[in-house]
Amino acid sequence: QVQLVESGGGLVQAGGSLRLSCVASGSIFSVSAVGWYRQAPGNQRDLVATITSGGSTNYADSVKGRFTISRDNAKNTVYLQMNSLKPEDTDVYYCNAGVRRTMYDFGRNYWGQGTQVTVSS
Repeated sequence: QVQLVESGGGLVQAGGSLRLSCVASGSIFSVSAVGWYRQAPGNQRDLVATITSGGSTNYADSVKGRFTISRDNAKNTVYLQMNSLKPEDTDVYYCNAGVRRTMYDFGRNYWGQGTQVTVSS
């Protein structure tokens, strides 16, 4: 079994910073691409940033220049550094990862439970 757990959310004033973490645990052989998503009540879950196993990154236009995604493969952890936060960044943030549990496994996608980010004006 594989679990993804997000942490690092909280309440911050506009212009502040937060760093989110997504830790994968359980039976893990390798982790391929990882993405951060966010979702407000009643809205769809939108892509924020992605990072491949090779370190290639991609960002939504709304967060370019402010957010940075990174990964530490040895720790099975992906980070989302969020700077210059705006009230419109308020959402629940989720991570999604492609995971192979063994050398003989195929990749499967897993979701974390989400962490709340609230930015006050």
